[in-house]
Amino acid sequence: MQKKRFLILTNRVPYPLTDGGNLAMNAMIDGYHSAGKEVYLLAMNTTRHPVSSAQLADLYKHTNGFSTVDIDNNVHFIGTLKNFLFSRQPNHADRFYHTAFIKKLEEVINAFKPDVIQIESVFLSTYLPFIKKHSSAILVLRMHNIEYQVWQRLACGEKSLLKKYYLNNLAVRIKHFEEYAWQQYDLLLPISYADSELIKFSATSTPYNVATYGIDAENIHQPTRNEKWEAYHLGAMDWRPNAEAVDWFLQNVWPLIHEALPDFRFSFAGRYMPDYFKNLNIEGANCLGEVQDANTFIADKKILIVPLRSGGGIRVKILEAMAAGKIVISTDIGMQGVEALPGTHYLAANEPEDFHKAIKWCLENKDKAEMIASNAVTLIKTDYEQRAIMKRVIEKIDSIKP
Repeated sequence: MQKKRFLILTNRVPYPLTDGGNLAMNAMIDGYHSAGKEVYLLAMNTTRHPVSSAQLADLYKHTNGFSTVDIDNNVHFIGTLKNFLFSRQPNHADRFYHTAFIKKLEEVINAFKPDVIQIESVFLSTYLPFIKKHSSAILVLRMHNIEYQVWQRLACGEKSLLKKYYLNNLAVRIKHFEEYAWQQYDLLLPISYADSELIKFSATSTPYNVATYGIDAENIHQPTRNEKWEAYHLGAMDWRPNAEAVDWFLQNVWPLIHEALPDFRFSFAGRYMPDYFKNLNIEGANCLGEVQDANTFIADKKILIVPLRSGGGIRVKILEAMAAGKIVISTDIGMQGVEALPGTHYLAANEPEDFHKAIKWCLENKDKAEMIASNAVTLIKTDYEQRAIMKRVIEKIDSIKP
């Protein structure tokens, strides 16, 4: 018998749909719903990513149920210190464990009786003992990235010895927590083939199925006729790799580009934009902060810049940009998880001079650059189509015996 009732647990409300994490969670929810499944979303409404009551009232009306629990997940010095000194768990896991969520989870399980419970963050794995005690549902972990990899890379780029020690310690804790958690599920859904390789070489025997972010190519915003050959970056700045990437680009890359191409323009935007960026006065580089409509922001710009030097998972904004016919210039880490070829689907750039050369090449070879963008559109339509991805995921879940 095919599984019909899907309970989705998220560590934030997937709203607004302006950053990759929210978009990826929303795609899974809508994907199950479009496939005819009954879907219930139980989300944490956190202090770090709060959604107002008025906004919540209009969300996920198409699902079979939607509930939220207010959670304080702020980083507190005393709590972080206690965790570091007296716990082996990463601080992330402690911050998301709350009795109020347990109470609501029990209520939802008893009323909804899910066949499948899908968890959208490995740090919610602390609730697995309770879930297993109260439900026989198939347990699925949606992996937006390999968390320990993100923190390993942040540690490598940290200059302060004290912070470097803490980040390395945190990365080790997360790795142990993460790899143990993988073994507690019936199915893992890594978001990229690159992440699946790390699962393959770990000790876990849990089956997995790559479930990359799916694009509804029919509804993607296509380029306007007034598209300008200028660059942009769009990303939530409360995710540390994004903030570090933009800072590195402005300090190390932009001076080269602006000196050689004084008329070229770069705009960047995103939620939780630090005042540091808003107060910068860099000629040719424009910080817009949070924009009301991401599609309007990118519609008239041709080139997406992705200067990530840490992080993991897959960049949803890259897939959306490719689908919209943009030219992507990215580091290798930025392109991690996207099965694309440099020079065919995007332009690779890892050092400041690489970005300068790639932008200069685009401006001097617009027809060839347009061909790269066209190849990327074809790639998205072929390999990243939402309905096909969800079909494979559901078939894999249906093959699992409770």
